[in-house]
Amino acid sequence: MTALFALATSLLWGLADFGGGLLTRRIPALTVVVVSQLLAVLVLGTVVLTTGAWSEAGPQLWYAVGAGVVGPAAMLAFYKALALGPMGVVSPLGSLGVVVPVSVGLLVGDRPGLVQFAGIGVAILGVVLAGGPELRGAPVQRQAVLLTLVAAFGFGSVMALIAEASTTVTGLFLALFVQRVTNVLVGGAALFASVKRGGTALPEGGPRVIRAALPALAFVGLADVAANGTYAIAAQQGPVTVAAVLASLYPVVTALAAYGVLKERLRAIQAAGAGLALVGTVLLATG
Repeated sequence: MTALFALATSLLWGLADFGGGLLTRRIPALTVVVVSQLLAVLVLGTVVLTTGAWSEAGPQLWYAVGAGVVGPAAMLAFYKALALGPMGVVSPLGSLGVVVPVSVGLLVGDRPGLVQFAGIGVAILGVVLAGGPELRGAPVQRQAVLLTLVAAFGFGSVMALIAEASTTVTGLFLALFVQRVTNVLVGGAALFASVKRGGTALPEGGPRVIRAALPALAFVGLADVAANGTYAIAAQQGPVTVAAVLASLYPVVTALAAYGVLKERLRAIQAAGAGLALVGTVLLATG
């Protein structure tokens, strides 16, 4: 079940990243973060009320608060990077954040077998190559790489924190709700500060554009929430190292979505990377 939930996480995160990247090409990135997370808060709040998840409140929710503080900064950096560079390049670099939860897993006692260790190495290499790394070029490309690396560390930290935020399903609902409320508070404060400095929260075309994009914004927010939930379950049911690596295959999904929808052509190195990621997945799942 660990592999199943972790792979579901990859699918959800990959589609959320693709949708978020598209939205930031016409709506300010910080607005995308705040609105998508606010819509997720409304849905999660309803779930928390109907399931009685409030009874699961406890000190472990501070992990959710921590994830909520780090998450908006990571998402903002990542969405800006996606808007600057091709998704097939930026997204795989973002997966390097897997180093954080894998390191935590090893520190707390996870000991994957030799086959799984091989799978971890093959999968990480495949994910990076799936983007056809392009670290040279114009200053804009270098900026995209820097933003992506910042986002990667943030994403990895969120994975490690949210896995510790609950031990039950209803507790997970509450933890995700607290995380998203914190996301909105932190992101909203950043958006307010940006507007005060002369920035804008509205896209060209005004509120009408945001209203038209609400279904897409809701999808991005809810897919991200669902991905955090499936990852937390995967990390609780099996070795964190295995769950983290399988969950970090989402860039392959983003690259394939960019290929299918935006017609971004996959280079030979990207196709090879996708193949290696698949091999690594098989090794991890069967090791």
